[in-house]
Amino acid sequence: MMTVDDMLRAKRDTRIITLRMHETVADAVLVMKRENISSVIVKDVCRTEGNTVVGVFSERDVTRAVLEHGANTPKVTLAALLKRAVISCSLADSVETVLRLMVEHQVRHLPVMQEHSLVGVISATDLMRHYLKEEEEALREPVTAGMEAGLAALR
Repeated sequence: MMTVDDMLRAKRDTRIITLRMHETVADAVLVMKRENISSVIVKDVCRTEGNTVVGVFSERDVTRAVLEHGANTPKVTLAALLKRAVISCSLADSVETVLRLMVEHQVRHLPVMQEHSLVGVISATDLMRHYLKEEEEALREPVTAGMEAGLAALR
């Protein structure tokens, strides 16, 4: 059974893009455009608590902010828009657990936490890649087995 840890190790791009909660929607949109990503992790950086993940800000949140704040949206802070509890997973969680969390909470990005520290992000795209790879391997397996049987018969 594949775990979140396995998936993170297999990912090509392991950078985690974060913003602070006092930054604005305009800041987030510029970063998402520059990095060609659809969400950023939002952190509360305070000296006594360390770096604490307070949410995930996505393109979907931009749309909702525009509906709620109109032309003022670019100036709104991320803290003002983060209203849900942080849904996260751990390195030991299975791919199935992550998929269930995403479906249950209707999210497409999950911060991966280890002992209260952010160590990665798993996206719905990562899950799709995983399942496509499994499917390709399952399709190749009978072909490989047949070739090996044929070669054994020739020997």
